[in-house]
Amino acid sequence: MKTIKPAIRTENITYAVRDIVVLAQQVAKTGKQMLYLNIGDPNIYDFEPPKHLVEATYQAMLKNYNGYAPSSGTAAAVKAIEAEAARKGIHNVHDIFVTTGASEAIEICLTSLVNDGENVLTPTPGYPLYTAISSKLQAIENPYYLDEANGWQPDIEDIKAKINDKTRAIILINPNNPTGSLYTKEVLQQIVDIALQHNLVIFADEIYDKLLFDGKEHISIASLSKDVPCITFGGLSKNYMVPGFRIGWGIVSGIKSDLQEYIDAINKILRARLSANHPEQHGIGPALEGSQEHLTIAMQKLAKRRDLTVEMLNAIPGISCVKPEGAFYAFPKLDFAYSDAEFVTGLIKETGVLTAAYKNIGIYLEKFLNEKAG
Repeated sequence: MKTIKPAIRTENITYAVRDIVVLAQQVAKTGKQMLYLNIGDPNIYDFEPPKHLVEATYQAMLKNYNGYAPSSGTAAAVKAIEAEAARKGIHNVHDIFVTTGASEAIEICLTSLVNDGENVLTPTPGYPLYTAISSKLQAIENPYYLDEANGWQPDIEDIKAKINDKTRAIILINPNNPTGSLYTKEVLQQIVDIALQHNLVIFADEIYDKLLFDGKEHISIASLSKDVPCITFGGLSKNYMVPGFRIGWGIVSGIKSDLQEYIDAINKILRARLSANHPEQHGIGPALEGSQEHLTIAMQKLAKRRDLTVEMLNAIPGISCVKPEGAFYAFPKLDFAYSDAEFVTGLIKETGVLTAAYKNIGIYLEKFLNEKAG
């Protein structure tokens, strides 16, 4: 037989927080003790979901809500998310849909919007899901930068400079993964103005919007304008400590007449993939509307760990770290004569500590595996 060639669209797909695990598995086989710090999974540490969320899901399974759900989500789940949108100050909402994690919502919305050769403004540093999906869609990478000197706020002038006639959307991750930055109202309003001026859809990834330090307030960008076309992504994974549930959602807001064709396209894909997990959707309402005490406990733990992490990192010569204001990540700057991928691969091999490299990890992974094979 001839070699089976994969699709060209897969050639440039990378996913930093997961790709590095392949290397870690090889190192673990040598007997080295491993410490995994590459992925935002609170459940492998000492965080648990609220009991009423788990109980609601369990009861739904016992009541045999185990068949297909409506493609956009159960009525109760959609109603609960709609109420959550109102609490966030989001109005002019025209569609809400439940997905297999926020990741599926993001992929469906990008797939419904972006054609070959078009581009989406993507934050750097940022979550690698967006570049992975863009590669699959054969979109052109168009990163904009966050300004470390300004607390990792989006660089507005860089955003303006990156827009061209093929730009379709701008992605925001707020609070940001991986820097932990929380965007100011002033910055968010400027992004709204840019989106309206250039007819861009805002993709607002707000999956960490309840994980806030020091009494900070999260501002949902969709709450700043009834007119701007915006999809606000959320889910249970991070705020409610159930990343394995894979339950997320999208909230579409803006001027209905401008959005209707796009909403119809999103729903075509939603129907084609049938539904998100049915019994777990019965936990959405209890989670959003029930006691939030688990967040108080979680943030007390996270605040102590954040402060210790930042203090110790900044005490190391050649390393500095901006203090995170949300989520549960730290993004230190390493003033070393190595690329991020070189440092991360060396750290794994020498110490067994797994962190994420956001560029060129595939090159070093391939090199390491070739060395092992040789």
